[in-house]
Amino acid sequence: MSSETKAERSMLEALICPRTQTTLRYDADAQELISDAANLAYPIRNGIPVMLEGEARVID
Repeated sequence: MSSETKAERSMLEALICPRTQTTLRYDADAQELISDAANLAYPIRNGIPVMLEGEARVID
């Protein structure tokens, strides 16, 4: 598992959901940004958040 800095985590947590414009929750273990409002999980690939709805995983 790679180490992350406080600044990296803060930058990820500053992103918003493209669908609902609400804040996202960072899941470090799954490497995803979670939108509870939209029930979507946006992946983080190679340290880069993929903020496309078509790439998001639907959360049940």
